[in-house]
Amino acid sequence: MIQSGKLTLDSSHSTETTGGKTDTFKRVDFPTPFPPGSDIIVQVTVQTFNGPETPGVRLHEVSNTGFKIRFNEIYGGGVTADGKHTSETVGWTAYTI
Repeated sequence: MIQSGKLTLDSSHSTETTGGKTDTFKRVDFPTPFPPGSDIIVQVTVQTFNGPETPGVRLHEVSNTGFKIRFNEIYGGGVTADGKHTSETVGWTAYTI
């Protein structure tokens, strides 16, 4: 089973550095839940270039019904990122293995 979609994502919060802290993540529900017990892979790609800093994508709690996602701006290249990022279009594909 393969499902895909896209969403508009931004980050108005500082970079999250505490593992498991997901209150700044956005929930994405699959159009159709995968069968219970499935091993699910989610791949994401930022499809626009609206902000100058690179938006790193974090995923959490991938389950048969959906996943959580957020941006964490990536530090590097002499750029100091604050974690906040403007709206970008993010495409996703989920499938079972």
